[in-house]
Amino acid sequence: MMAPALRWVVALLLLPGAGFVLAAPVATAPPRKTVTPIEHLIVVVGENLSFDNLFATWEPPPGQSVANLLSRGIVTKEGAPGQHYALGAQNIGAASGRYEVTPAIAGAYKTLPRPGTTYARGLPRNQPDLRFPDDLPNGPYRITRYVPYTAIVGDPVHRFFQMWQQFDGGKRDLFTWVAMTSGYGAIERGNPGAGTGQGGVAMGFYDMAAGDAPYLAKLARTYALADNDHQPVMGGTGANYFALATGDVAVFLDDGKLARPPDNRIENPEPVAGTANWYTQPGRAGSYTGCADPSQPGVRAIRDYLAKLPYRPFRDGNCAPGAWYLVNNYPPAYTFDGTLRWKTLHSPVLPPQTMPNVGTQLASAGVSWKWYSGGRVGGGVDRARYCPICDPLTRFASIMTTGLRANLVGLDAFDRDLGDAATFPAVSFVVPPNPESGHPAFSTVAEFEAFVKDLVGKVEAHPDLWKSTAILVTTDESGGNWDSGTIQTIDFFGDGTRIALIAVSPWAKKGHVDHTYYDHVSILKFIERNWRLAPLSARSRDNLPNPVPLADDPYVPANRPAIGDLMGLFAF
Repeated sequence: MMAPALRWVVALLLLPGAGFVLAAPVATAPPRKTVTPIEHLIVVVGENLSFDNLFATWEPPPGQSVANLLSRGIVTKEGAPGQHYALGAQNIGAASGRYEVTPAIAGAYKTLPRPGTTYARGLPRNQPDLRFPDDLPNGPYRITRYVPYTAIVGDPVHRFFQMWQQFDGGKRDLFTWVAMTSGYGAIERGNPGAGTGQGGVAMGFYDMAAGDAPYLAKLARTYALADNDHQPVMGGTGANYFALATGDVAVFLDDGKLARPPDNRIENPEPVAGTANWYTQPGRAGSYTGCADPSQPGVRAIRDYLAKLPYRPFRDGNCAPGAWYLVNNYPPAYTFDGTLRWKTLHSPVLPPQTMPNVGTQLASAGVSWKWYSGGRVGGGVDRARYCPICDPLTRFASIMTTGLRANLVGLDAFDRDLGDAATFPAVSFVVPPNPESGHPAFSTVAEFEAFVKDLVGKVEAHPDLWKSTAILVTTDESGGNWDSGTIQTIDFFGDGTRIALIAVSPWAKKGHVDHTYYDHVSILKFIERNWRLAPLSARSRDNLPNPVPLADDPYVPANRPAIGDLMGLFAF
């Protein structure tokens, strides 16, 4: 069995205006029998790597196909420009005086601007990265032609309104222009002429055909790879981890009720007068959007784009009147130890959230779970190794003010828990320490790869656990790195750029490449189907149907919007 026949879980009551509070423990019935032989799901989440950034030149086993830079002829196996290199060319937008998600094009770059260092560890901050030439071809470039696979590189911009522009209605041709002109990470915020220091860093990729990322390449050849998985929200880490935990987007609340954030907390991508695209408020201070109101900054452009889609977006965009959604990064309401840091409406943190989440969902159904975070050590954290916004359940009163907070633990607990398959959690989320996450600027793909190899080896070393386990290896989001994949627009918030997902399991289809359309919420759909659970809420994307692919394009659902439940990765 996957867990003891009798367990104690926390009963949760929702009180008006107070969020979730702890009630008396209750005994549950024997644990739910799973639909599949998978009784343990382990979700390993690295950071900030798009599919093509990592799998650009990966070659599938015989009989399989993959959509990447190599198969599309954009680059060769050696990482040089291919016959269809122009598909990756980057354009320059034309100034219009307002924020646009599909701006007019003024021209193309002759050569790619030299990539920037941004804040990369051990390199000069916000400088051109002199390891790379200043005459790169205008398109994707092989990182390891210029630096070792183990080298630190700069961090592309990856924020909500920027990514919508970079996507450019599916043309994916404004990654460089937006990074250089929108103002995020500016060297001098009040001086657009000083630039952002980004350059063409978003266009880099690793070359598996030349030996980069050998272990991840091996996992993909041995088990099952999804080449049509996506980050669920345009932008960065915080919103995408939140979607992984809820299938939804965080909102601004006051005493548990919808409220308007202070003006300086509202994101404003409208350009400063006299500039092409320098956002009025692109930085960390403003991160909310009131997307039900077309008069709010940046909203009309996205809503107009949604209105032109050949299908109806989920819940007409999924923007509730009076709701202000967090589309970029704010610290969670609670610290790791349960201390509430939300004090007033002006606090620079997300207020405690009250919506259902995967932790309360599993607990109420008697399904055991844990969230293992790198950098948690005993009752404290190592701040250099711990990522607070990668620990999304700390945003909820239902977790942090109840006994469920004990389910948020460190990697030392993962090692201890491996010792007994009967008590190992049914559902586990594992977040590497910051230096091993793969995040550009302070980690590398090599360090993330080593973390995954160590974890998979530990699970395989316990045969009783391994035989009933599936390990999903993915990333929180693309990190702003360019990708050639198709994006399905589901609602106002995304989807975003394509990312990789590998299913490592005795039950995974061997050497299979799955083209089904997925995003992070597909993981929630798998959990719900496997453990016979209902969707989290009426708003959450786990209500969406499984895709029926177009007859002439397996990557596009004919019944859009739709996301799969990952069952196509397995053979039962």
